[in-house]
Amino acid sequence: MNPARQGECSYSDDLIAEEIPVWYQNNGKVNPEWLSICEEERNQTTALLEQVVSLNNLIKAYKQVRRNGGSAGVDNVSIKDFGEWFGKNYKELQSQILQENYQPQPVRGVQIPKPKGGYRQLGIPTVKDRVVQQGISQVLQPIFDPKFSTHSYGFRPQRNAHQALQEVHKIVQTGKKIIVDLDLEKFFDEVNHQRLMWILSTRIGDKRLLALIRKILKTNIMQNGLEEQRIKGTPQGSPLSPLLSNIVLDELDQELSRRGLDFVRYADDVQIFVSSQMSAERVQKGIINFIENKMKLKVNREKSSIKPSYKMNFLGYSLTMQGNLRLSETSETRLKEKLKKITQRKRGVSFEQILKELKPVLRGWLHYFRLAQMKSKLTAIEGWLRRRLKCFRLKQCKRAIGIVRFLRKLGVEKTLCWRTALSGKGWWRLSNSPALSIGMNNKWFLEQGFYSLTENYKRLFRNPL
Repeated sequence: MNPARQGECSYSDDLIAEEIPVWYQNNGKVNPEWLSICEEERNQTTALLEQVVSLNNLIKAYKQVRRNGGSAGVDNVSIKDFGEWFGKNYKELQSQILQENYQPQPVRGVQIPKPKGGYRQLGIPTVKDRVVQQGISQVLQPIFDPKFSTHSYGFRPQRNAHQALQEVHKIVQTGKKIIVDLDLEKFFDEVNHQRLMWILSTRIGDKRLLALIRKILKTNIMQNGLEEQRIKGTPQGSPLSPLLSNIVLDELDQELSRRGLDFVRYADDVQIFVSSQMSAERVQKGIINFIENKMKLKVNREKSSIKPSYKMNFLGYSLTMQGNLRLSETSETRLKEKLKKITQRKRGVSFEQILKELKPVLRGWLHYFRLAQMKSKLTAIEGWLRRRLKCFRLKQCKRAIGIVRFLRKLGVEKTLCWRTALSGKGWWRLSNSPALSIGMNNKWFLEQGFYSLTENYKRLFRNPL
């Protein structure tokens, strides 16, 4: 096989199409049929490292890393600088990897705050390491992804959150309205390296590639100027982590399927659907035992729960009593917090700049939440936002005469303009006055370039679930 042919795998198409049976039998032992298929895959994947280092694959990996952007790692080499180095020294990189001399550099640790408190640990590899990891991912993805569970949607090609939500809707419509919500505690930080390497080795026959992945997993993390040894976990921020996380959690998917359970998984967010409280309690106990004892992961019992479907909060959505998708209260709160920051009256920017900043935020948010039934909620959110914008624009007039001149230009009657300007009310109360309702009406907002949630929702919400 020509190693330069990017994305090509050294196993047969027939093997891809063949369905791997569930990993474990009812007695808890590994399924011999599964082991037999894995052995065949190992025999056909003994030269994957050549595919990883092929020039086409590395160029494709670099382009993807460049598209993803991101800052430099501990070596302070930018994406652009690495591109210039790679163009001249790619053979050296290929040689290091093939001769097993390649040594990943420490990962730069960064902590970012979570919306509900606490911090999420990110690991930023150097650009060179990101390119190598992306190259590995491009080779492994076609091997593992076709045989992942159909109920898994996160970090997979041609799969997304909307598809996961649509499946949730369909399951609940069948009458399974009790949800076992499992929270894997610090999943990316808790992945057991030994178990992950075992899973990889069952289907990958190239021991050189396995050794390289082990090196990547064991790479130290640089935090506050100090290096910390990493004995577990696949830090978020690595191009390889999403695929590895799915490989780890596919074991859970297989077990849930073996038990005949309806479930939907998006990354480490797992929702299991049953028809009764008794079933939910039995399933929760059994699956937690499997996750902790077999998979060597931790379950956050405080955050894990059993709840009716209408109390679900999954991927920013919740459900109505009838099982239809709607906007969760948390998602609404987060949107308002973001809009408040943009529309603060003390910001020294123009009204046009505010509208310009709002447009991509509102458009992106609406496209993601377009599956939700939320017409009345959007009307309320938009009304609230318009009032904030009225306050912002009115404050820019500064003095009473400025307010009068502004409102007169909008066609408001002179006496009403003066009555508004001299009322002595605060900005928020003034924003709801008759003069502003007449002058700064919906038509005026659209003329200014305001992105209307309600109008665009009518266009997007064509096929309600």
